[in-house]
Amino acid sequence: MDAERSEKKAIEAAGEMGRTLEITGKQQEKEKNPNLEKNPNSDQEKGDPENGDPVRRRGHETSELEAATHLFKGSVGAGLFAMGDCFKNGGLAGATILLPIIAVMCVHCERMLIRGSVLAVERTPGVDFLDYPETVEKCFEHGPRPLRKMSRVMKLVVEMFLCVTQFGFCAIYFVFITENLHQVLQQNGVDISMSMVMLITLLPAMIPSLMTNLKYISPVSLFANVALLFGLIATLTIAFSDGPMPSIGDRHLFTGGAQLSLFFGTALFSYEGIALILPLRNSMRRPENFSTRFGVLNSTMFFTTGLFIFTGFVSYVRWGEEVAGSITLNLVVEEVFSQVVKVVAALGVFLGYPIQFFVMIKILWPPIKRTNNCSQKYPITMQVCLRFFMVMMTFGVALVVPKLNLFISLIGALCSTCLAFVIPVLIDFVTRAPVPKGLGVWSYIKNILILTVAVLGIVTGTYQSIVEIVKEFK
Repeated sequence: MDAERSEKKAIEAAGEMGRTLEITGKQQEKEKNPNLEKNPNSDQEKGDPENGDPVRRRGHETSELEAATHLFKGSVGAGLFAMGDCFKNGGLAGATILLPIIAVMCVHCERMLIRGSVLAVERTPGVDFLDYPETVEKCFEHGPRPLRKMSRVMKLVVEMFLCVTQFGFCAIYFVFITENLHQVLQQNGVDISMSMVMLITLLPAMIPSLMTNLKYISPVSLFANVALLFGLIATLTIAFSDGPMPSIGDRHLFTGGAQLSLFFGTALFSYEGIALILPLRNSMRRPENFSTRFGVLNSTMFFTTGLFIFTGFVSYVRWGEEVAGSITLNLVVEEVFSQVVKVVAALGVFLGYPIQFFVMIKILWPPIKRTNNCSQKYPITMQVCLRFFMVMMTFGVALVVPKLNLFISLIGALCSTCLAFVIPVLIDFVTRAPVPKGLGVWSYIKNILILTVAVLGIVTGTYQSIVEIVKEFK
């Protein structure tokens, strides 16, 4: 209660500081955008930015349940099937203890991001919503004077990490699909290489990814999640029904060193949903309910963490050191039901590829279009060419990276850690610094502790993942 009360006071203090800078912010925005004034006939509700009431869009506003569903869908994917490998690297007791700690840190950093976005919207007249990169840019613009010149650079850094993360997701999807289909094809007498299987999946992944309108590919999202959920439930059902479970004493309770580094990367990859936080919150009918004590964020993360722990614990106990980067690969491929599960799980991941790919293109395309004359003359043709090139890039990376679990750890350690921990802490420092007593001693200690854990995870996790990947080429 004291922590929440102090956080509210800090937000109010920062809000006052933001409102004192409002006039300067308005002048800057008018210079950049002369047409910024609201059209009285536009499809927006009028707000009073000077009173801290941002303009809000009309249209479909989601309920708490809908927002929770979307957050869960965005947070659970290929990383869920990697929980067995995560527990192998963290140990039964170690992973069970550390996963909730990582979840609490993620939620806290997401709350700092939300707070920064609220303040940024207050300081930006005529704007009702800012996404992650824009929030970082605006926070630095109104932060301490020496840091204001870094606003554009910080936005580009966040966009780069988001692109790399989404690129990694897409490449991991190729590997996930290929490994599962390869087992099924070999079992049914189709003896072809992994590379050939991946090449076969290229065309089906290419076609929907070349579509430039999200409405044509978004309907597959629901079916993709149903397929993933079926794959998980069926896999765990097989794990329980496949004879007596091995003794917990036969498994490692704790690990250390290199294995913990891989655990950290996999865990962060699995929790990577921070890019969805702001869009989901601002789409809600009552955004203030998103981050309350029993709101959407806390409830969804609690359920997701419980699901991760249950899946990882059961998978590691059942298959031990033989657990694969995706637990579907541990199913006995000779059984017909196991083959069905592998195909359905692969299909669920496959149908999620165009959605993840769309997010990456949404970041890459605008700057290309602004700076390239050919893209302005032939926008559809050039965007299709960009999409074709990026699909081939994800295919190429997936082709040369031999292990799914190592790829997941690398992306998690390098990019997910920066997005989930480092950037939100920097936002907190920047937004509180101009406010007298805005950042107390305990807040400094807490933020420095988060940064220490993040940097340690980035360095050790990235290094160990690269070392293990290099070993696979020898």
